Amino acid sequence: MKFPLVRSLLATVLLTASLAQAADENSVKKGLESFLDAPAVESVKKTPYGGLYEVVLKSGELLYTDGNVSFIIDGSLIDAKTRKNVTQARMAQLMKIDFATLPLEQAIKQVRGNGKRVIASFEDPNCGYCKRLAKDLTNLKDATIYTFLYPILSPDSTEKSKNIWCAKDRAGAWNDWMTAGKVPPAAAANCDTSAIDKNMALGQKIKVSGTPTIFTADGNRLPGAVPLAQLEQAMGQAAGK
Repeated sequence: MKFPLVRSLLATVLLTASLAQAADENSVKKGLESFLDAPAVESVKKTPYGGLYEVVLKSGELLYTDGNVSFIIDGSLIDAKTRKNVTQARMAQLMKIDFATLPLEQAIKQVRGNGKRVIASFEDPNCGYCKRLAKDLTNLKDATIYTFLYPILSPDSTEKSKNIWCAKDRAGAWNDWMTAGKVPPAAAANCDTSAIDKNMALGQKIKVSGTPTIFTADGNRLPGAVPLAQLEQAMGQAAGK
């Protein structure tokens, strides 16, 4: 650009607009936290829909409000032109993780066939849906499964998780319990079960609120015991197929 004054004015306009938007987002954050009576807001972002602001809470929930926080929408935002569920797409984006950062040494590893397709799951040994998933996964071929023991349901879940983790054959102990109800033997007193505590901290960090929660290799999250066909489809997408 050959006009320094025009360039300077443009930069000033852009900076002013940026500061104004930041101020608006900050005021929305303050207003909503005042309403919630807690420092619960993780981020605020203006949407292209009718002056609405997207508010992401630290709990992982997604809300919408206006610049004055005069109302709060807790529900799905649908783009009428494209028919796209904007909220659903945004939640999928927010819940995505970097799979490569998972500490896989803290998980039970099972390899089926060539093991090329990879998933990780967070599971509680007393979770009924996890038991259903375990039975379905016996039919999963050419995959590597990393199971993070995540005992969130009861003290017994923690005890069983430790016993399974300390078993000589962890995968065998896990499958015996989850698919056949064979109780794992008690863990030795000197067994290191710190991986369980680390899994609990990791799950909280990446907002795993229920079991089972599955992650495909591209970082996408599948909450619940999804049907095997749906899991196969998600694994195919993660592999670019």
